[in-house]
Amino acid sequence: MAEQRRDAELERIWTELVATARRTVADGLVVGTSGNVSARVGDLVLVTPSGVPYDRLTPDDLTGVDLTGRQVLGTLVPTSELPMHLAVYRTTDARAVVHTHAVHATAVSTLVPELPLVHYMAAALGGPVRVAPYATYGTDELAENMLRALAGRSGCLLQNHGTVTHGASLDQAYDRTAQLEWMCRLWLTASSVPGLTASLLSEAQLAEVGARLKEYGQRR
Repeated sequence: MAEQRRDAELERIWTELVATARRTVADGLVVGTSGNVSARVGDLVLVTPSGVPYDRLTPDDLTGVDLTGRQVLGTLVPTSELPMHLAVYRTTDARAVVHTHAVHATAVSTLVPELPLVHYMAAALGGPVRVAPYATYGTDELAENMLRALAGRSGCLLQNHGTVTHGASLDQAYDRTAQLEWMCRLWLTASSVPGLTASLLSEAQLAEVGARLKEYGQRR
């Protein structure tokens, strides 16, 4: 019975994971298979496979590894960005990770070491969004750079590469990715007006928002 419940949970999470991956394409955050999505279930990590279009994934394609990266579920090769995903799970309490090549966010990653505080929703990601220095995709070096940029944050930019966000659920991780892309688009739009400079928030203003966000939403 316990094994049946576990299998049912894995199937449910895999369905949500595939839906999230397809959403990144539908919303223009990735092109083809350029991003990847994962979710942690106990000591297992379900992850999108390498090089497979998301619209072709089926329940039979469920792909999973343990926290060391050893494949324990499925036959498709896991994403090449597996080191990044595992690094997040080993160092945080995240239950989901979304990585994209979103256009505006990637553009910002080539321009500044940190996304300017153009909007208070940076507080929802833990503070000013840092840019992790460039490293070749799929490497431990990239994972290490990402972890430093993620310290105290739930999202960061990867220089000349894209975005990484994590959350307590696939929905939360995705929403943070979408919010980060929106903020990057906002800053690029504001900073492109000739002769004008965008006003930015202070760290104190952002901290005040962070405190208020803890009380945001419906209470049960």
